Amino acid sequence: MTTNISDNINKNDNRSLWMGIILTVLGIIAIALPVVSTIFAETWVAVILISAGFAKLFYAYNTRDQGGFVWKILLSGLYIATGVMLFIYPRTGILTLTLLLGSFLLTEGVFELILAFKLRPQQNWTWVLTDGIITLILGAMIWFQWPFNAPWLLGTLVGVSVLFTGVSRVMLSLNGRSTLNPSDQAV
Repeated sequence: MTTNISDNINKNDNRSLWMGIILTVLGIIAIALPVVSTIFAETWVAVILISAGFAKLFYAYNTRDQGGFVWKILLSGLYIATGVMLFIYPRTGILTLTLLLGSFLLTEGVFELILAFKLRPQQNWTWVLTDGIITLILGAMIWFQWPFNAPWLLGTLVGVSVLFTGVSRVMLSLNGRSTLNPSDQAV
């Protein structure tokens, strides 16, 4: 029975290891081809918005007797229209999403700075301050280089995220293997 459990864990570790390797390779490809990965990310956002819009439309129809039907329909139309616009005009969508990301980071940086000064009496409040400063700088870099950074920025960020997800998955699966191996525990 113990061998069966160990075999199942090893199979899961192998799957996790291979998934991590695939994600690492995809992250490297996304970083190497940032324009292609930016278009892919923008298209993915468009598909998600369109799908969410149709889900909201379905929800509106199923709850039409509960009130707010017109507002639910309008909201689903907004989702669908935004997704379709991003899908039809990908360059404009990329510019818009990059500008939104810059705005988000600027706003988050300001809020982090405010939070840091509210936490000032506590220990380690400078970590929040540092996070706020770095986030503010990243947001400013996006804003001040926009629209020139738009074609590569989103794809590069997605690539870095996928790369680090893959590396962490590989490392976790390798860590899982070492804890199962009794010879490693004896050392």
